[in-house]
Amino acid sequence: MFRMDLGSGESGGHAVVALHGELDLMHAAAVTAALRTVAAREPRIIVNLAGLEFIDASGVAALSRGRGHARKAGGYLLLAAPQRQVRRVLAIIWEVDGSAVHASVAAAAASAGASRQAVVPIPRKPTKMRWQRIAMNPPAPRRRAITSGWLPRGSWAPRCRPPAVGGISG
Repeated sequence: MFRMDLGSGESGGHAVVALHGELDLMHAAAVTAALRTVAAREPRIIVNLAGLEFIDASGVAALSRGRGHARKAGGYLLLAAPQRQVRRVLAIIWEVDGSAVHASVAAAAASAGASRQAVVPIPRKPTKMRWQRIAMNPPAPRRRAITSGWLPRGSWAPRCRPPAVGGISG
């Protein structure tokens, strides 16, 4: 049985969402919708996984979509206190992009506060995209087609003679 407590608590200005049971394909859409709602209200979210016994790829995808909603709202989504089996799945899928899984809700809240203080925005110039470079370059010169011999006008075929009648001879 799956159960979700939305905004059941707060920790250091973060909304804490507690998940219990098994997060699989049946419940992934509900978790995504709930995290979207929470992100609209409070974009800094900690998901407490202490009561979650199982998670599959669709569950991790739901958490990832929730992280995207939080980022769009100007916040973040942190995972805290997973059980061993859930942690193994998250180590394979979630932590690949550098997102940490914290040992407890308090540790997640503390790391969010520390990282917020340590992050200094770096001014960056907009980069030119490949399509902009292509549009700015002059077009390539047009090739002239071979007009003499057996090739028809406008053909791009290489200049060569057709094989002799009777096939190709060595």
